Amino acid sequence: MDKQELINKINDILSDEFEVSKDKISPDASLMSTLDLDSLDLVDIVVLVEKNFGFVMKKEDFSGIKTFNDFYSFVFSRLETD
Repeated sequence: MDKQELINKINDILSDEFEVSKDKISPDASLMSTLDLDSLDLVDIVVLVEKNFGFVMKKEDFSGIKTFNDFYSFVFSRLETD
């Protein structure tokens, strides 16, 4: 899967799960505020990542993730190394 296919898949998953229009999701937008996430919602993201991409995210993985682009890059880098 190339990076654009991954971005499209992530956007589809997040849009469906958090009921946000895909046009509100952009690379530089804040992940937390765009999806209106609280700390419990991060657990949902961890489950979605494991279910759809086959690896486990830890709480500390979110420390460097502010934007959607940060999230895309994190997932892509984990898929490349696994």
